[in-house]
Amino acid sequence: MVILSAILYFLTQHPIWSLPLLIILGVVLAQLLARWRRNQGWQALIIVFFVLGMVNIFTAHLFNALFLQAFGVDGTAVITQAEETNSTLNDSPIWAYDAVMRTADGRDVVTQFDTMSATIYPITNAILIPPKGERFAVRYIPGFPRNFVIMRDLSPYGRQYLIEQDRRPVDKAAAQFAASPGNAAFIAEYRATLTAFIARHQNDADPVLIANYRAQLDALPRVD
Repeated sequence: MVILSAILYFLTQHPIWSLPLLIILGVVLAQLLARWRRNQGWQALIIVFFVLGMVNIFTAHLFNALFLQAFGVDGTAVITQAEETNSTLNDSPIWAYDAVMRTADGRDVVTQFDTMSATIYPITNAILIPPKGERFAVRYIPGFPRNFVIMRDLSPYGRQYLIEQDRRPVDKAAAQFAASPGNAAFIAEYRATLTAFIARHQNDADPVLIANYRAQLDALPRVD
């Protein structure tokens, strides 16, 4: 597990450098197998490793996240420094981060990552990095703690993100109800979104918000 974690860490942190290394590995293996089997059919391995290298550039952090989430142990981390780089991703600047990861046995490990190499679970299109100074949940393989996955939904910033996402249907339903308070369909949708939000977040959302939503729910007119 430690060796696999170290390999995935290198592939995630250095996807561009990994491409020529994988091609070289393919050439070496092809040559060895060709000599062993006394034929040249193994030269196709070079193409296979080239394709793997190209795919790795875009997917290394995904496989790393799935591996660490499945086999890692729990720890925590905090970003100590965030710096904007000169590179961009989808017209947005890439940020470089310094972090301190605390292992399950209380050791502190200094590590670095950036927007491109950040490993986050669950896997989504959005790259959501914890704010500087806020402790967040991670998983890692003991023996190589520098390679960790950010457990977004188990971290304060991730839970807040989920709450904000789940408030959107409530806000939409509230706006519809305000536009036409007598519309039975709008009342039913508003009631359903309020009920769903309260049931899902009554233990992790702001108590003031939950109380406000309960009051809005109680104030809705009954529809036969």
